[in-house]
Amino acid sequence: MKQHSAFEYVRMGQSQFFRLPVADLAKQDETAYAGADAVVMGVPHDGNVTYQPGAKLAPFHVRRVSALIEPFHPTHRIDVFGTLKTLDGGNIMFPPFDREAVRNIIQGEVGRVVAAGARPVLVGGDHSLTLPALRAVTARRGPVAVVHIDAHSDTSGPETWGDAFHHGTPFRHALSEGLIDAGHLYQIGLRAPWSTPEDGAFSESHNARIFDMETVMDDGIRAVMKTIRDAIGDRPTYISFDVDACDPSFAPGTGTPVPGGLSSREALAVMRGLAGVDVVGVDVVEVSPPLDHADMTVNLAAFLAYEGLALMALAKKPA
Repeated sequence: MKQHSAFEYVRMGQSQFFRLPVADLAKQDETAYAGADAVVMGVPHDGNVTYQPGAKLAPFHVRRVSALIEPFHPTHRIDVFGTLKTLDGGNIMFPPFDREAVRNIIQGEVGRVVAAGARPVLVGGDHSLTLPALRAVTARRGPVAVVHIDAHSDTSGPETWGDAFHHGTPFRHALSEGLIDAGHLYQIGLRAPWSTPEDGAFSESHNARIFDMETVMDDGIRAVMKTIRDAIGDRPTYISFDVDACDPSFAPGTGTPVPGGLSSREALAVMRGLAGVDVVGVDVVEVSPPLDHADMTVNLAAFLAYEGLALMALAKKPA
């Protein structure tokens, strides 16, 4: 399941994530992913955004630029795709106007990936996809540690927009449903204003560890990540990376930009700082190609997904 060569990829004329082989999508169950360690899937849905749409187009553009990423990770010193048997799982498809159906279908498809013994890497799409993905992962593994990188806490309630399931609510549900191991939600890069005081208090009431941008600036990203990595220990961990965690000067292609965020260098340092953690799932969300400039954001998203796969490969590498 190694990458196709660059020549093969261009000759084929198709656009797979990272030039990867494609799962047998004719199969409607977990056998589509048989033999894979990880499956990269697109989630082309942005029906839950509260501001600017466009994230549903991200999987197509991230696929396109991911073809330029080679397999060998220079920091971790590992051949990611030579170590980790990885498939492109296509796009999760659903009726776009039935948001409950969207959640159920995402949960079902991620559940099939997990049932096959593989780990999901999802390219959104808006941030609402994280809730059904976590439901699927935890149904098999139990509660997990979650590293959530974002400008927003995403713990809003229905009082903000009159809806309980928009892209600003997934972690309220995940905490309330017990999907996150108690005390092991780590939120990095928060800085956006709140709708109500309760927005910020909800994570704290569940003993989340919050590393807002003030903390990142004061302590430095390497120190922050060492603290998080040490606290996680050997717990299975899900990573959810909203690109609006990054400053708009580095990631302009997102629907809810907030000034004062992470640099792209710091974003990669977040992922690399989790080396040694048992990563059981990753999502990269809120990339809006219509708002992007010169592929800056879609390129960053592709590299973030690659970094997530590298962490999975490290965990598989023999000691």
